[in-house]
Amino acid sequence: QVQLVESGGGTVQPGGSLRLSCVVSGRIFGYSEMSWFRQAPGKQRDLVAHILTGGVADYADSVKGRFTISRDNAKDTVWLQMDSLRDEDTATYYCYARLIGSNTEYWGQGTQVTVSS
Repeated sequence: QVQLVESGGGTVQPGGSLRLSCVVSGRIFGYSEMSWFRQAPGKQRDLVAHILTGGVADYADSVKGRFTISRDNAKDTVWLQMDSLRDEDTATYYCYARLIGSNTEYWGQGTQVTVSS
């Protein structure tokens, strides 16, 4: 059974940092492109960052230079390092996996990030 379990959310002041983790079970990690999405109340779910199996990454313009996505295929884990956090980064963050060459996709349950002074 495939599961994506996020952790690392919380409340932080503007300018602070958080590191989100997503552990993937079900032996799909090495065959999956991984992403982080976020959704603020009343807004659509948006792509934040994306990373291929070989480590090539891409980012939404709003987080470029502040967020870093990384993965360890041996640990079945993807991370999102978030620095210089802003109020507008407040959202529920979701881990997402898509099997390469397939439409099969999986979502985590989400972890809340709140940036507030």
